[in-house]
Amino acid sequence: MRAATVARNYAETLLSLAERARDTSGWGAMINEIATAVRRDLTLRRFLASPKIAPRLKKQVLAKALDDRVPRIFLRFLEALIDNRRQTLIPEIAVAYSDLLEEREGRVHAEVTVARPLDAGGEGSIARNLSRAFGKSVVPHLSVDPAILGGVVVRVGDTVIDGSVRRRLALLRRRLTSGSATADRA
Repeated sequence: MRAATVARNYAETLLSLAERARDTSGWGAMINEIATAVRRDLTLRRFLASPKIAPRLKKQVLAKALDDRVPRIFLRFLEALIDNRRQTLIPEIAVAYSDLLEEREGRVHAEVTVARPLDAGGEGSIARNLSRAFGKSVVPHLSVDPAILGGVVVRVGDTVIDGSVRRRLALLRRRLTSGSATADRA
């Protein structure tokens, strides 16, 4: 099974546990904090990945480090990862958890490219229009690229909506050049 699929399965389990504890955002913060530590700390990453270190020792170290900072069931989840030799997937599990939570809450993130910086009113307008178009709460992440000349380019997952002036000009150029080729033949 692919690592992304395995990570998503564990994230689903973690989300289910978090829902039972009625603290999905808190549990998301905890798994993200641990994932960040794993990503940033080479020693921790090597410790968790090493087959030479007994799982029992890894669990003891985690328990000592996290015992008073996380709920017992959350710690048991991490211990299960170690028992199943999936502890190196913690960063991927954190990303999958965040994606699942966003999905459950009906939120999507959109990469929005504009030609010029927008004021707060413009950003709010884009968020409202995209939310209406997608039927979900859209969180726009704005970037500026003067090369698009005007309009917006929106990416949500695999979907791209190119409403840029640059694209419109390219389409017009294609129509004009293909129309003149047809007119020349007549």
